[in-house]
Amino acid sequence: MKFKITVFLIISFLSVAVLGCDKIKKISLPKQLAKNELNVTAKGTVIAKVNNMPVGLDDLNQEIEVYNAAIPSDKPEAKITTREQKINYLKNEMVRRLLLAQYAADKGLERTDEVQRALEKTRLQLLVLELIKTETENTDVSSKEIEDYYNTYKEQLRKPEERQLREVCVSSEQDAKDILIQLLQGGDFATLAKDRSRAASAKNGGDLGFIARGVKSTQFDQVAFSDALDVGRMSSVFKTPDGYCIVKLEAKKGGEQRSLTEMWDDIKRGLTFLKQQQKLEQLIGKLSREAKIEVYEGEIK
Repeated sequence: MKFKITVFLIISFLSVAVLGCDKIKKISLPKQLAKNELNVTAKGTVIAKVNNMPVGLDDLNQEIEVYNAAIPSDKPEAKITTREQKINYLKNEMVRRLLLAQYAADKGLERTDEVQRALEKTRLQLLVLELIKTETENTDVSSKEIEDYYNTYKEQLRKPEERQLREVCVSSEQDAKDILIQLLQGGDFATLAKDRSRAASAKNGGDLGFIARGVKSTQFDQVAFSDALDVGRMSSVFKTPDGYCIVKLEAKKGGEQRSLTEMWDDIKRGLTFLKQQQKLEQLIGKLSREAKIEVYEGEIK
């Protein structure tokens, strides 16, 4: 899929950025291209012809699917979704690309060594992709396998727990002990953090907001995410790469057990992928044992 997207984006860029719509219209194509000498066939209902070279509706929809898949999730407005957008894509991308391909073919560019090597490499990659599809498309995962996986890894499948924490971090252990005494005597954690802490969170009264394990150091997680630390309680002084710290647990959320029903589809997808990988590894192992493979390591500089 990455290869398809990369080739597609490069071709699209060249057709739009390098030539531009006006320049393409000015290209005068030889009459023999009207015979569709590139032997292109359309997939689905024919929706356009460029010098008798057909474009199918399925071809258009397939390209748009790849195009939309490459759009970042935070920019859904950039996706092609309406009929008008599809027509614009057909005219501004596919038609112009076919014009370029026809012109290149007429100039004999498909016969150059570079193009032939690229075509052969593409052919091999497509063969591999098609083989992977045929070898793995009928991979089944049973209900028992899904249930067994869930029961085995139930604890790891919990929703990630997040904790709202405040911290005070200072350079010396003695300073941290002095602050802890003030806190135990009723001192305000946020005020002391703002006045005494050397951590970046000091400006917010030591408030780190809701964070998950792994955001801070291992030493921090061992204390801040300990089951012994209850909401509203403070830790004792402990050492981290940031210095000597004290944390207070303000609130926590998450950590709930996900149900089997909730996790069913995700587990099935994961197990299906693992089984497909196993099938491919077995096939590669069999082919390797039966093949004559020679690697000339001495020639690799």
